[in-house]
Amino acid sequence: MAAYVGPAMGKVKTDPNYKVVAENRRARYDYAIEDDLECGIILEGSEVKSLREGGANIAESYAEVAQGELWLVNSYVAAYDKAKTFGHLEKRRRKLLVSRKELSRLWSETQRKGMTLVPLVLYFNHRGIAKLKIGIAKGKKNHDKRETEAKRDWGRQKQRLLRHGE
Repeated sequence: MAAYVGPAMGKVKTDPNYKVVAENRRARYDYAIEDDLECGIILEGSEVKSLREGGANIAESYAEVAQGELWLVNSYVAAYDKAKTFGHLEKRRRKLLVSRKELSRLWSETQRKGMTLVPLVLYFNHRGIAKLKIGIAKGKKNHDKRETEAKRDWGRQKQRLLRHGE
């Protein structure tokens, strides 16, 4: 549940529609995220119902620009049991919705600069619409991963020292 400031005198309320469905936690470890972008996703009815129950995985998925459109490839949305006749394929390609300007920018970043498009978070926004946040990223080498881990460990140790006053 996310908090937002309501219109009446700045009171903080929880938003019942906002819900994180799936998160790619490994993306920030494996990739250096340079920019991120929120985009819509075209889903079938049974997919939306399944996402509302939390049945999704975007850990092994990626986004690509193909035939002038943006696609989410290899993402998993669990089958919805109550939709027996009108079900969906669990690992199908799903079309992502971005503006033409953003699409051309993503295409140039992936083609010319050697970047990749990594899904970070799949969620329902405050209006209850499914959204996907994708990151424009560059893959990290092993020494970069070790360096990031060392910085994180040093930050934790620094916080520990500041708390205990040693």
